[in-house]
Amino acid sequence: MAKTENKSSNKRSGRRVKERIAMVSTHGYVAGEAPLGMPDTGGQVVYVLELSKKLAQLGYKVDIWTRRFEDQPEIEKVDTDVRIIRMPCGGKEFIPKEFLYKKLPAWGENALRFIKKKRLKYQFINSHYWDAGLAGQHLSEVLGVPHIHTPHSIGSWKKEQMETDYPDDKEALDKKYNFSRRVHHENILYRECDMVIATSPIQLDILRRDYDVPAEKMKMIPPGYDDNRFFPMSGASRDAVREELGYTGKVVASIGRLAENKGFDLLVQAFSVVAEREPETRLRLAVGTDPNNKLLKELKSLVSKLKLDKKVTIRGSLDDEEMPDFYRAADVFCLPSRYEPFGMTAIEAMACGTPTVITTHGGLYRTMKYGEDALYADSFDKEDFGITILKALRFPAIHRRLSLQGAQKVRSLFTWTGIAQQLLGAVEDRSTQRWVLAD
Repeated sequence: MAKTENKSSNKRSGRRVKERIAMVSTHGYVAGEAPLGMPDTGGQVVYVLELSKKLAQLGYKVDIWTRRFEDQPEIEKVDTDVRIIRMPCGGKEFIPKEFLYKKLPAWGENALRFIKKKRLKYQFINSHYWDAGLAGQHLSEVLGVPHIHTPHSIGSWKKEQMETDYPDDKEALDKKYNFSRRVHHENILYRECDMVIATSPIQLDILRRDYDVPAEKMKMIPPGYDDNRFFPMSGASRDAVREELGYTGKVVASIGRLAENKGFDLLVQAFSVVAEREPETRLRLAVGTDPNNKLLKELKSLVSKLKLDKKVTIRGSLDDEEMPDFYRAADVFCLPSRYEPFGMTAIEAMACGTPTVITTHGGLYRTMKYGEDALYADSFDKEDFGITILKALRFPAIHRRLSLQGAQKVRSLFTWTGIAQQLLGAVEDRSTQRWVLAD
C-alpha cells in the first residue's frame, strides 16, 4: 500500500518514477574501479559498467548483479543510479568462469531472496556471457520479466578457433575451457531467452549456423567506448605525453589481459619482422608483470629467443586514467588476438587517433574499411601481420588517413550513449511484438 501511495504521490507531483534494469555479470572482479587484468576481468566488465552508467543517464536505475567472494562488500555504489549487488555462492574463493555455472543455482536463490526482501521490480534483465546467461534466465522465469542475453563470446566459435590452432590438444582444450558443457548450455540459453545481442556481424553468422537462432530473435549492437576519455589530441600535446612516458622513435603498442587467446606472442613474432626492417621501432606491451604467470614467462622467453630484449618493453596493467595517453603516444596500435569477438581496445585506440592493425580472427575487422578506417591481417602469419604494421609506420599518407578516418568511424558507431539507446530501442521494439513489460 505504501508503495502505491508513493507512486501516486510522485505522479501528482509530476515526477517520473525511474524504472529499474538488472545487469547480470557473474564472473570475475566486477567493481566500480575494476582491477582490470585480474583473472576473468577485462573488457566485459568495462562494457557492463559503461553501459550501465549510460542507461542511468537516460533515466533508469541500474543494478549490476554479480558474485560475492573474497572480502567484497554486498553492495557498492558506482554512480548516482548505478550500484553493484553481490550475492555469494560456492564459498569465498575465486572460481574460473568456465566452471562457475555449477554454483549458480545457489547464487540465483540468494538473489531472488534479496529481490523479494527489497521489493525490487525490473523492466528487463540483460545478462553477459553464458554463465550469467544461465543465472539471468532463472531470474527472468521466476520474476516474469524479459531476458536479453549478450554472449560477448560464443562457445562453438572459440572451440573451432582453438582446435584449429592446436589440433593435437582437443581433449586438453575441452578440459580447460569446458567447451562441451558450455555449448550445451548455450543452446538451451539461446532458445529460452527473449533476445540475443550479437556484438559483430560474424557473431550473427555463428549464432545462425551453430545454434539455429532465428533472425528475428537476434539484434547486432556493438560494444562502445567513452568519448569523454578517448579522443585525439594535438601534435604538441602528444609530443608532451611521449616525452613524459620516455618514448623516442616509432612505437607499436598493445594492451590487454595476458591470456592465450589475446595473441601477444603472435604480436612479438610479427614485431620481429618490423624490427628487422625498422630497427629503431619499439614494442610496448601493457599486459601485467606477475612473475608467477606462466604466459608471462613464455612471452619473455620468446622475446629473448628472437633477440628483441632491447626493443620490447613489457609493463604492468594500466589504470583507467593512464589508458588514453598510452594509446595516443603510440604510432600504431595492434589487436593480435587468436580469437576476439570484438576488440574494445582497438576501438579505444582508434578513438584516440592512433592507426590500428587488427586481427582477421575476430569480428571487428568486418566493420572496418581496409586502408581507410584500419588495417587488418592474419595474426598467425607473422609476415602478413608484420608487413601490415610497417605500412602504417612507413607511409605518412596511410598513417594520416587511418588516424583521421579511424577516429571518425568509431565516433559514428561506437559511443556508449548510442549503444544504450540501441539496447533500449531493441527492447521497446521487441516488447510491442511479444512482451508485456513489468510495471
